[in-house]
Amino acid sequence: MHIPDGILPASVCLGGYATAGAAAWYSLRKIGQKENPREGIPKASLLTAAFFVASWIHIPVPPTSVHLVLSGLLGAVLGYYAFPAVLIGLFFQAVMFQHGGLTTLGVNATVMGVPALLCYHLFRLRRLFGSDSRLGTGICGFLAGAAGIGLSALAAMVILVTTIPAHLDAAAERASIYALTLAHVPLMVVEGVFTALVAVFLLRVKPVLIEGECREAPARRVRGTE
Repeated sequence: MHIPDGILPASVCLGGYATAGAAAWYSLRKIGQKENPREGIPKASLLTAAFFVASWIHIPVPPTSVHLVLSGLLGAVLGYYAFPAVLIGLFFQAVMFQHGGLTTLGVNATVMGVPALLCYHLFRLRRLFGSDSRLGTGICGFLAGAAGIGLSALAAMVILVTTIPAHLDAAAERASIYALTLAHVPLMVVEGVFTALVAVFLLRVKPVLIEGECREAPARRVRGTE
């Protein structure tokens, strides 16, 4: 899922930075339109740390291994804070552990961050069941968690397949990329179940933590009597 340095041509890396910049600008603009933009920062910080650590939890899926991403969970819980959280987490992963790369940071942020934003809107469909429905929250949480991984794996596959260097065996490279993509299918189920459980738990104990549930009461004007 994390594309390292030296894999993609410079034009694709620059395009990745352009799309990541546009997505970051859009996310920050939507955050700035909130009544209290700073309210979601503690929650975003916590889940950014979870995203940072999750990449080190590897699940063996022969012939390779995959790791948790939690982009669907970030989208479901954080909303528009999800993309900055993914971008910051990827930056520190690249700088501290060389997991991914700095030249491919924009591509990786786009591959994982944009699906997180899409999962936010997918999770909001739970309102069709009623905002307090545990069944609807669980179903939409599962779909968001699974879609976060599925869309990211599909995007990474397309980028890698279309940028195979000419000096390599294209058929062998494509076979390896397809196998790696299919290895993420079990992870889609794992992250879907995990996201559903977390979403239902938050709905039960503190629904204000789920994006879209937090609403501030309008300020009341106190009038004195004359």
